[in-house]
Amino acid sequence: MDRRRLMMGALLGSGAMASDALAAGSPAADSGPDIWAAPRLPPRVRVMSDNDYAGDPDGLVQLAHLLLSPTVDVRAVIGSHLRPHDPLDPSPDVAEKAARIARQVAGLAGREGQVPIIAGSNVGLADGNTPIASAAARAIVAEAMREDAKLPLYVTCGAGLTEIASAWLIEPRIAGRLTLVWIGGPEYPDLAPPPPGAEEMEYNLAIDPIAARVVFNDSDLDIWQVPRNLYRTAIASRSELMLRLRSRGELGRFLFGRISRVIGLIAQYGFASSETYILGDSPLVLLTALQTPFQPAPASCAYVTRPCPRLSARGRYEDAPAGRPIRVYTSLDTRLLFEDLFAKLQMHAEGGQVA
Repeated sequence: MDRRRLMMGALLGSGAMASDALAAGSPAADSGPDIWAAPRLPPRVRVMSDNDYAGDPDGLVQLAHLLLSPTVDVRAVIGSHLRPHDPLDPSPDVAEKAARIARQVAGLAGREGQVPIIAGSNVGLADGNTPIASAAARAIVAEAMREDAKLPLYVTCGAGLTEIASAWLIEPRIAGRLTLVWIGGPEYPDLAPPPPGAEEMEYNLAIDPIAARVVFNDSDLDIWQVPRNLYRTAIASRSELMLRLRSRGELGRFLFGRISRVIGLIAQYGFASSETYILGDSPLVLLTALQTPFQPAPASCAYVTRPCPRLSARGRYEDAPAGRPIRVYTSLDTRLLFEDLFAKLQMHAEGGQVA
């Protein structure tokens, strides 16, 4: 087996052939350590990050992590809306505010002016047939329809689905050209029970139930879903956030301060302070940026593939045996997720160029 075949085998993802190449002392083996320690790594995926950045600060932690991930080509950051009169931010221009806060995080992450940051719609869909042709929805369409881009495209949503639903309504051909990774939706009855006192409609789904029904019931978009029972497992303690987030430079202090602000806000509504905080949007980075080098995939996370259910008007799943396949995650590698987050924050705080 000659060197060219050995190197091609490694590039094409054969772990066994890669080991053979290393044993044979190929040029790729000699240059590997220097390449991996370089200030920048070549991108492996494209990501468009859509989140309610003026709401729960778990989205901001996710954004900081994403922007510090060197193999991600962040094509756009989209500030999306909350439910009307949401206590986290009841303002009518919440999407614009979300974009402004996202710009703060980008600046603190050393990425000011490097990534397009766009405000999405301030309201949800009025019906299931009429898109909101926001700049954000049009940006999703434009990126998905590019013919010159070879890297896989992920649209990661940590809140409602207004922009991706609108994008599909504007141009249905985006299906098959991107993967939607969504943090949201209730538990599947055969996989997990709901948490105590859970609202009937899961929070992110409730931001725009019509958009969620467009995505699940009408579209043919590829979906990776992290439902409520699973995103609640991305949980960090107060003490580790004080030691490993707040102490990690200006960016870490900013993120910790946003979490503290929400803790104070919910205390006004009678919720007791806890020693933990759910960083439920962080799996968006785990499933995209932290894939394996060979046979790229989120290899340490488990999922089931099943027919995509229909969503009822009340936000419940209805069996649809003929539905297209949907990937529903059932376990997350939170060790990899949080250790990578804290390591990147530390490297950035110490002046090392991460992304």
